[in-house]
Amino acid sequence: MLRRLTLRDFVIVPTLELDFHAGFSVLTGETGAGKSILIDALQLALGSRGDAGMVREGASRAEVSAEFDVPATLGHWLEEAGFEAEDTLLLRRTIDAQGKSRAWINGSAATVTQLRELADQLLDIHGQHAWQGLTRPAATRELLDGQAGIDTRPLAEAFAARKAAAEALERARERSDEILRERERLAWQIGELDKLAPAEGEWAELSAEHQRLAHAQSLIDAARLALDAISDGETHAEGLAARALDALQDVAGHDAARLQPVIEVLQGALVQLQDAAHTLNSYLGHAELDPDRLAEVDARLSAWMSLARRYRRPPEELPSLLAQWRAELQALEQATDLAALEQALAAADKGYHAEAKQVTAARQRAAASLSTAVTQAMQTLGMAGGRFEVQLPAVAAPQSFGLESVEFAVAGHAGSTPRPLAKVASGGELSRLALAIAVTTVRAGGGAATLIFDEIDAGIGGAVGDTVGALMKQLGRERQVLAVTHLAQVAACADQHYVVSKSQRGGQTASAVQPVVGEARVAEVARMLGGERMAGTSLAHAQAMLQAAPPLPPPPSASPARRRTQA
Repeated sequence: MLRRLTLRDFVIVPTLELDFHAGFSVLTGETGAGKSILIDALQLALGSRGDAGMVREGASRAEVSAEFDVPATLGHWLEEAGFEAEDTLLLRRTIDAQGKSRAWINGSAATVTQLRELADQLLDIHGQHAWQGLTRPAATRELLDGQAGIDTRPLAEAFAARKAAAEALERARERSDEILRERERLAWQIGELDKLAPAEGEWAELSAEHQRLAHAQSLIDAARLALDAISDGETHAEGLAARALDALQDVAGHDAARLQPVIEVLQGALVQLQDAAHTLNSYLGHAELDPDRLAEVDARLSAWMSLARRYRRPPEELPSLLAQWRAELQALEQATDLAALEQALAAADKGYHAEAKQVTAARQRAAASLSTAVTQAMQTLGMAGGRFEVQLPAVAAPQSFGLESVEFAVAGHAGSTPRPLAKVASGGELSRLALAIAVTTVRAGGGAATLIFDEIDAGIGGAVGDTVGALMKQLGRERQVLAVTHLAQVAACADQHYVVSKSQRGGQTASAVQPVVGEARVAEVARMLGGERMAGTSLAHAQAMLQAAPPLPPPPSASPARRRTQA
């Protein structure tokens, strides 16, 4: 439930802190006073798009905070996302004069996407133009699927798999000659590389071996010269180091502190010279000239270079190029296996139709239930004898959403045949139908704990307005309901009443919101009845309306819903 809304420098609101309560609340005020600004602020706090135009003129940034009770279903989400789980959920959003936005959840930085993930579980908003969605196939389908609790993602995935299989088969049939030529080209190229059989890392090994074999004589000469200098020559480093060590050891006792470190260095050098001599002896023992092996390596390197130039690749990439061509050839062979492709399409088609039939059955059950419930609600909304019907006409070809579309039809009076809404319903009737559907789907269960109706009663008046007010008051027993309304009949039914007003402050327009009770509320309802000129009859009528709210209509039944719906 929404507990508090705080605004600062938002559009024409300098500062506002408003507490909300359970039950049914209304926001009223003159046209242009800023009633819908509060709805915009809530939507911003819940991740809707914001821009610099939301910052009040002359201010550096706008700030909106919304505090909710924490639904039990959100505890795990908050923990997984790294936010502290507290008794309340505080959402905060700022937008600066350059349009840059920042967001927080319970004091920790958050993304706009995370705010949007919270929105469906916290708030349902039914807008004043909700009736427009009743004539759009996608919107009606989404609403019915929401009532049926249908997750259409598996169906969409099955359709995508079916489409991909059909396209693969079609490509194979249309490009068979082209694919055959490509297969032949790849097979020939693979054959050329297979003759060489390049191994991963072989090029580096061959290059190193060629360097060694090509310079074998120089290597042997250099190793012999080094060995002579170290240990085998007439005068060699090992002998000189040994003489120096003997000389110092003879006199070390006379100045051990200074000479001992030098002795240790010479001892280490002597050991290293001996190791070097041993290694050089071993090297020379195995080193030999091998012109045959050199010629063999030279020929192998030439073969690598020849193919590398032909295919315009560095020699070291030939092994990976061969693997790539083999994979491409395998893919082409699969792409031209018409029998396998036809089997794949048949399997994908079977999977799609199995999923689609389940969706169709669920839609049929939900359509019957929703038709009955909305028809019942219509009887109390000035459409007595009318009938609402959810129709499921088959589509010409399978679609990502299934085998049928969803259309809403209505019969305005008893005995007439239901026809599409756009053809038979007036604007006022569409508004009432949108309200009936909204109330019905909300009563079906699930969804958010807070419902907002933003002037959804537009085009409604008279006795129907009394019924609308009673419906919303009844909903307020089950959920928190907040309605922006121009109807006095609806306002009179509210448990809490807030008035939005507009004034001039320092040459700027400012909007404010105040709860009203007692005489102030009577005066506001009277204004809604008769405008600014509140005669005694208007005040008396307002007083009577507040004292005697219309009776609650019987609740219609509907199938359970498992997710948010919006008319």
